[in-house]
Amino acid sequence: MSVTVRPLGDKDFFPWLGLFEGYSAFYASELTDQIALQVWSWIIDANNSLDGAVAVNDAGDFVGFAHYRTVPRTLSGDHALFLDDLFVAEDSRGQGVATQLMDFTKSYARARKLAQVQLLTATDNATAQVLYDQVGTRTDWVTYEIDV
Repeated sequence: MSVTVRPLGDKDFFPWLGLFEGYSAFYASELTDQIALQVWSWIIDANNSLDGAVAVNDAGDFVGFAHYRTVPRTLSGDHALFLDDLFVAEDSRGQGVATQLMDFTKSYARARKLAQVQLLTATDNATAQVLYDQVGTRTDWVTYEIDV
């Protein structure tokens, strides 16, 4: 299978939505129409920091996506790219799609002269960690969430 990775565009909502539904299901997160529309509005809004890319196969099917945003790094006085979401459709896994999405994300960061790409994943997502261990360095940082 040949795959092309490109930025998400205005007309990509419905094929992206199918993948986003799969991503939400993977993490057992309820996806409402309101949430999907909100996230999509962030992606296509040039004034919002969230951006995205999509992997498209030869048949024109969307088989994966990456969502990312630029973030300041206060201790180094520069910026990084935070990879919020990386997802590949179940029937396209194991075919290098995630690697292509990671390569696109790194190129995006390089083109913008960002210092690094940062990401996180669930502790039980061993499959993703295999890829992330190949392309990056696992840190000692611990993540917390505080509800407000």
